[in-house]
Amino acid sequence: MVRPYAAKGKKRKSREEKYDRDEEELAEQVEEPSKTAKVDDQFELEGIPIAPTEPNPKNGPGVIFILEKACLEIGKVGKTEQLLNSDDHANFLKKKGKNPAHYRPDILHQALLMVLDSPINKAGRLRCVYVKTEDGKLIEIKPFVRIPRTFKRFSGVMLQLLQKLSISAVGKREKLMRMIKNPVTQYLPVNSRKVGLSYSSEKLVSIQNYVAAAENNTDLVFVVGAMAHGKVETDYTEDFVSICSYPLSAAYCITMICQALAGKWNIL
Repeated sequence: MVRPYAAKGKKRKSREEKYDRDEEELAEQVEEPSKTAKVDDQFELEGIPIAPTEPNPKNGPGVIFILEKACLEIGKVGKTEQLLNSDDHANFLKKKGKNPAHYRPDILHQALLMVLDSPINKAGRLRCVYVKTEDGKLIEIKPFVRIPRTFKRFSGVMLQLLQKLSISAVGKREKLMRMIKNPVTQYLPVNSRKVGLSYSSEKLVSIQNYVAAAENNTDLVFVVGAMAHGKVETDYTEDFVSICSYPLSAAYCITMICQALAGKWNIL
């Protein structure tokens, strides 16, 4: 006997409803982890995990990097706010009467990758990284943050940081990046030696000999420019040196410093 069409159609409808319900539940499970959540004024962001090691003062003296004059400016391009850069927003910046060559957040990205990937950081000797923007904002970046490897993702993280003032890893309470109050000197160790670096300095030194001559119980603070043009001018540095006869990028300058410190502290 052939089953009536009405009964067959009814059963098929039931299957379709179950399939749609299961599909919606699966979609919710996929979308849920990528949502940004606010917990005690901390904004969680997926993709910036915490590394297992943290700086330990018992390891000995450490180093702090201050990246000055970083260009992190938000602009409303079309209907969305974006972190402005010279590659993607050259026409937009020209229409606003601004020089695209000054909008180089990629310099900060390269510098952060270099210092956070260094053996100095992995050995627990990096105390912190501070970023001073061109418009005077101050950002604290913990040494156990793993910065996004691509510039596109990095721009998204910086945009959210500037908008939300802090970023935490998913499922963690500790802030990985946050906006803090000026001046930066209130966060520096009392016995630290603060050194500014610039190609324009008349004091040319060998960075290996310079760090080797520093006291073993003193934390070192290096101030490096994170801009395309210009020089670092601060009133809190005790010394102002040049470590090469040629202009260097911020990333390579940090590399030379980290290599010299690794030699001084016997980090292999």
